[in-house]
Amino acid sequence: MASGTDRNPIIIGGLPSQVPDFDPEETQEWLDSLDAAVDERGRERARYLMLRLIERAREQRVAVPEMRSTDYVNTIATKDEPFFPGNEEIERKVLNATRWNAAVMVSRAQRPGIGVGGHIATFASSASLYDVGFNHFFRGKDGGDGGDQIFFQGHASPGVYARAYLLDRLSEAQLDGFRQEKSKAPDGLSSYPHPRLMPDFWEFPTVSMGLGPLGAVYQARMNRYMQARGIADTSGSHVWAFLGDGEMDEPESLGQLSIAAREGLDNLTFVVNCNLQRLDGPVRGNGKIMQELESQFRGAGWNVIKLVWDRSWDPLLAQDRDGVLVNKLNTTPDGQFQTYATETGAYIRDHFFGGDHRLRAMVENMTDDEVLHLGRGGHDHRKIFAAYAAAKAHQGQPTVILAQTVKGWTLGPNFEGRNATHQMKKLTVEDLKNFRDRLHLPIPDSKLEDGNPPYYHPGRDSEEIQYMHDRRKALGGYVPTRVVRAKPLDLPGDKAYAAAKKGSGHQKIATTMAFVRVLKDLMRDKEIGKRFVPIAPDEYRTFGMDAFFPSAKIYNPLGQLYESVDRELLLAYKESPTGQMLHDGITEAGCTASLIAAGSAYATHGEPLIPVYVFYSMFGFQRTGDQFWQMADQLARGFVLGATAGRTTLTGEGLQHADGHSQLLASTNPACVAYDPAYGYEIAHIVRDGLRRMYGEDSEDVFFYLTVYNEPIQQPAEPENVDVEGILRGVYRLSEGESGEVPAQIMASGVAVPWALEAQRILAEEWNVRADVWSATSWNELRREAVEVERHNLLHPEEEQRVPYVTRALQGAQGPFVAVSDWMRAVPDQIARWVPGTWQSLGADGFGFADTRGAARRFFHIDAQSIVLGVLTELAKEGKVDRSSLKQAIDRYQLLDPSAADAGEAGAHHNGADSRQPG
Repeated sequence: MASGTDRNPIIIGGLPSQVPDFDPEETQEWLDSLDAAVDERGRERARYLMLRLIERAREQRVAVPEMRSTDYVNTIATKDEPFFPGNEEIERKVLNATRWNAAVMVSRAQRPGIGVGGHIATFASSASLYDVGFNHFFRGKDGGDGGDQIFFQGHASPGVYARAYLLDRLSEAQLDGFRQEKSKAPDGLSSYPHPRLMPDFWEFPTVSMGLGPLGAVYQARMNRYMQARGIADTSGSHVWAFLGDGEMDEPESLGQLSIAAREGLDNLTFVVNCNLQRLDGPVRGNGKIMQELESQFRGAGWNVIKLVWDRSWDPLLAQDRDGVLVNKLNTTPDGQFQTYATETGAYIRDHFFGGDHRLRAMVENMTDDEVLHLGRGGHDHRKIFAAYAAAKAHQGQPTVILAQTVKGWTLGPNFEGRNATHQMKKLTVEDLKNFRDRLHLPIPDSKLEDGNPPYYHPGRDSEEIQYMHDRRKALGGYVPTRVVRAKPLDLPGDKAYAAAKKGSGHQKIATTMAFVRVLKDLMRDKEIGKRFVPIAPDEYRTFGMDAFFPSAKIYNPLGQLYESVDRELLLAYKESPTGQMLHDGITEAGCTASLIAAGSAYATHGEPLIPVYVFYSMFGFQRTGDQFWQMADQLARGFVLGATAGRTTLTGEGLQHADGHSQLLASTNPACVAYDPAYGYEIAHIVRDGLRRMYGEDSEDVFFYLTVYNEPIQQPAEPENVDVEGILRGVYRLSEGESGEVPAQIMASGVAVPWALEAQRILAEEWNVRADVWSATSWNELRREAVEVERHNLLHPEEEQRVPYVTRALQGAQGPFVAVSDWMRAVPDQIARWVPGTWQSLGADGFGFADTRGAARRFFHIDAQSIVLGVLTELAKEGKVDRSSLKQAIDRYQLLDPSAADAGEAGAHHNGADSRQPG
C-alpha cells in the first residue's frame, strides 16, 4: 500500500487534500489500520468501514466529498422503518381488484371491432406505489385548499380509472368507453391524463413523456411563489410526480433538477418506477439505471431514497457479514435482473447465488419457490410507506424515491419482465385464469371463456370498499379531482388602457414596448395588479421590462444576499422573497412550465394568476411547442408574447433567430388565440378582451399569443370610431385610399402595416392607384371563424347559410387583394379561400439571415416598393394597368438589388424600444 507521503495532492468533491500534515505518525496509523482491514477482512469490509466513517464525519459536521451513489440496497434500514398504520390484508384485496379491472379494461378495449389499445404492464409494475399513496398520503381538495398535486404516469392511467370504478366515481360503461371518447360519449374515457377531455377528473397532463417531471418541479415552485406573495395558502400541498425510469432519458425530465434543489423545494417528491424497461427493451441492459439516477439526483442536490428490495431480502442481507451479497447486487447489471424476473427459482439459485459458496449457503434452506419470490421493493407496501413517510418528513431538499419493480408484475409469465410487454394489450383465456388465481379473485372460469372478461367489484358494502372510502375521507377527498373554485375577476376599465390609445407622440417605440406599457398600467391596478406573473428567460432587459425591477422585484425565496453591481442605478436588479417577476434563467422550457403552473392556478388552488410570458418569438412554438399543447390540455390561461417577431425585423441575428412562422404554428393549437397587432391601441383592445375572455364572466379555457416587434415606429393615436369588433375578430379597414382612380386592397399585419401605408402613398402618387389598407390583426382567428362557419353550413344545409366574418368585412371592397406580412405566405394564405376577390400574398418564405431590415425586406420582396409591384401585377392581370408598368416598377425601385433598399431603422436589435425609457 502506498503511504500518505507517496500520494499526489488532489481535490475531491471540491475539497483540497493538499494541506499540512501536523501529525504524520497519527496519519500513518489510520492508513495502516485501513490496510490491515483490507488485508485481513477484505475490500468489502474495508469499504463498509469507510462508509461508516464518512457517515460519522458528516454527523460531526466534518466536510467530506459527496458520494455519487450508494450500495444497491434500500436506503432506509429495516430497523428504521416506521410503523405501518394500514390494514395490509385489506389493502392487498383492494389492490388485487384494481389490478384486475385495469387489465380487463384494456383487454376489453382491444376486442374485435374496437382495437383502440392501451397499456397494461406499466400500471402492473407501479400499482403498489400508487395504492400506498391513495391510502395514506395523497391529500384531496375537500378542505377548500388545493390538496396535493399528483402527476400520474400517463401509461398507468388504466389503474387510476380502475380504482375510481371501485369507489363509484366511474361506471362500468365508462370503463368500457376507454379510448372511445366520441363513439361512447358521454361515457368515453381519455387514453391518458387529459384535463381538457376530462376536466372534472384529471388535473395534469403527463404525456408527452418528460413534461410530467418538468411540470411537477415548476408546480412545486409555483406553490411556494403563491405562498410567499400571499395569494394562496399552499403550505399543506405536496407535489408528487410518478415517472418511469425510461422516461428519465428525456432531457426535460432531468434538465431542471437544479432549480428544485436551489430553492429547497421539500414540497416535491419524484417517484421513479424503475422496472428496468423502456418500451422495447431494457433501460440500461449493461448498466444500472437506479445507480445512474442516484448519482444524477445526488449531484443536483436532491435527497435520494432507494427502494430496491422487499422484506423477503431482509434476512439474507442481515446474514451478509462480509458483503458478498451486497457486492453481487452491486455488480449484477439490469439486463440480468430483467432475466431473473422471467426465470425459475432454480435458475436464480444457480446463476445469482451459485457462484460463491457463501451466497449458496444463504439460500440453502429456501425452496425454489421462495427464491423465485425474492421480490422488488416497489411491490412491498410497508417499504413504500417508509419511503413516502421519509420523503414527506425530509426538509430543505426535494426527494426522489427510486423504486425497483417488475414490469407486468402479477400478469403472468407471458407478460412479466418481457421486452414486448409494453406493447401487449390482450390477455388470453389462459392468461386471465392465471391472473385471477394469482390475485385470488372469486371469478368462475365460465366468465372468462366467452371472450369478454368481467370487471370485479367486491360490493359497495364490502370491508375493502368501505376501507377505501374511509381512507379518502381522512385524507380530504377523492383524487384525482379537478375543481374550479375561482371567481371572475373585477377587471379594470378604460383608464388602464388610456395611455396606449394616445399613441407615442413624437417618440418612436416598438410594439414590444407598447405592450410593456399596457402591462405596467395593469400591474398598478388595485384589484388584479398583484395577480400578474411576468415571466422571461433571462431577457427582461431585452424586452424593456427592467423598469419593473425596482417595484415588482424578482422572486427569489432567499431574497438578495449580495449587493447588486448596478445598485446605484434607477433600474437596479432587485431580488425579493415576495418578488412578482419570475426570472427563470436561460430556459424556455422552464419558463413555459412556470407559465402553465401559473395559468392553471385558478383551478389548482382556486386563485387566478395572470401569467405574461415574454420570449424571443422563434423560441416559443418552435422550441417548446409540445408544452403549449400541454398548456392547452391543462386548460391554462394567460398571455404569451412572441417578442422580436418577424423574419426580417430582428436585424443582425440571423437564421435561427428569424421567426417567420410562429403564427402558423400557433394556428395549429385550438386553445391559442393568436394576434399580430401593428399598433399600441390594437394591443390595448386585444389585452382587454383577453382578460375578459380568460378571467371575466363565462371564462374560456384559452390563452392569448401576441407577436410583437422590436422596430421603433411612431405609434399613432387610436382613430376616432375605430372598428373595435374588427380588431378583435381579425381585420378592419385602417386607411381608405384618398387619391388615384384604379381601386385595390392591401391587407397587412404587424410590422408590415407601415410598409402597406407607404405603398398606398406610392401607388396614389406614382401609379394612379387608390388602395385601401386593412390591418389584419389575426389571420388565424379569421380562418378559425370561417372554418367553423363552413362546418356549420355542412351539417345544417336546411338552414340559412352563414357567411364568414372575413367575407362580410371585405365585401364591397374593389380591386384585387394583396396581403403582406413579415411571415411566410402560408400565414395570410389561410384566409384566401374566403376573400371576395382576386388574391395575392407576399411573404418572407425561406430561411432568415443577418442584414439590414431594408435589405432583408427587399430580398424577400415584402417592402413598400415590392408591395407596389404586387398590386400592379394583380391589376395588370385584370387589364387595369399596362403590363409594361411592371418592368418599369422593378427598374425604378431596383427591386432585384437588396443593397439598393433603404437600410431602415438601425436601432433596437434586441430591446423593445430605441431608448431605455422607464415605461
